[in-house]
Amino acid sequence: MSNVTISNAIRYIGCDDHKIDLFESQYPVPNGVSYNSYLILDEKVAVMDTADRRVSEEWFANLERELGGRTPDYLVVSHLEPDHAYNIQRLCEKYPAMQVVASAKAVQMLPQFFTMDFSPRTVTVKEGDTLSLGSHTLTFIMAPMIHWPEVMMEYESTEKVLFAADGFGKFGALDVEEDWACEARRYYFNIVGKFGPSVQTLLKKAAKLDIQTICPLHGPILQENLGYYIEKYDIWSSYRPEDEGVTLAYASIHGNTAIAAKKLAEMLEARGQKVSMFDLARDSMSEAVEDAFRYDKLVLAAPTYDASLFPCMEDFLYHLKVKNYQKRTIGIMENGSWAPAAGRLMKAYADGFKNCTVVEPLVSIRSTVKESTVKDMEAMVDALLSK
Repeated sequence: MSNVTISNAIRYIGCDDHKIDLFESQYPVPNGVSYNSYLILDEKVAVMDTADRRVSEEWFANLERELGGRTPDYLVVSHLEPDHAYNIQRLCEKYPAMQVVASAKAVQMLPQFFTMDFSPRTVTVKEGDTLSLGSHTLTFIMAPMIHWPEVMMEYESTEKVLFAADGFGKFGALDVEEDWACEARRYYFNIVGKFGPSVQTLLKKAAKLDIQTICPLHGPILQENLGYYIEKYDIWSSYRPEDEGVTLAYASIHGNTAIAAKKLAEMLEARGQKVSMFDLARDSMSEAVEDAFRYDKLVLAAPTYDASLFPCMEDFLYHLKVKNYQKRTIGIMENGSWAPAAGRLMKAYADGFKNCTVVEPLVSIRSTVKESTVKDMEAMVDALLSK
């Protein structure tokens, strides 16, 4: 158990997981992940979410230690995704008198995950409902589509704590020291990113609260400089670029498109641009998606393959599409030895992104970079930087 202190009444009972390789079976987590869970000890006792099956035994041990022989009165279910909810039935079986507090949608979804009949013990709450534990009171805030429809958050008014479900979370176990923004950004855009309008709605609700601590379901408890984290979420959820710079995402079969991409990066850097470059066949897709949203410009470079797009470029563009990519300036560079099609296909994706501008010229390479190619690349750089 990580050494986490919230207050005498609000205890951390979550667990770190360093054995996991892919979060949600797709996102690499080299520094692991935390499954956060909390306990509120008052006249009544509330467990705030459970934990993943991977840490069940450790989580129950943490819970029993902090309970100190007491019995939970409530289990508050913020989110039914299994990494937080796996142990709901087992906890209910252990404490038969405990009530389950959840949103109407969560109550409806419980039978999809468990065999127990929860109906005699569920307390269904809606926006603004409260639950008194004694000197602590929880107010329920509905947060649908952050990032599931049943999600809710809880505000504890005595200690001014927001239990934020998957909001304000990040990859990485709590016993690892690392920059918050990098892994929180990658977490946000790959998991929550599609649902920016829902996050904006939540931020408007949060602005009316006096919040001194944010307790997410993944990542560190936030207790200082909360304006920094809230500002990041406002930028990310409104799809505004966070920084000026260029994400240069390329795919290359035999290395010629890679040579062109590296030449283009040199041109951009010579003009004072920060360039974040990704070989989509080898580098982390989730990091490429993260930086595509971070910077204000994107360059796509790929060869034609089987009269279509090289697969990893198609995969990258698919990820951007489903994550609601928008409000960027885009340059395109294709390669083709006899029937180039990649440029047209990449442009079709880009034209489908909301409020994105595709600059001219579209650079077309025939097999290898020539002097004429370099001139077109220079013209594309001029166009990118003029927007």
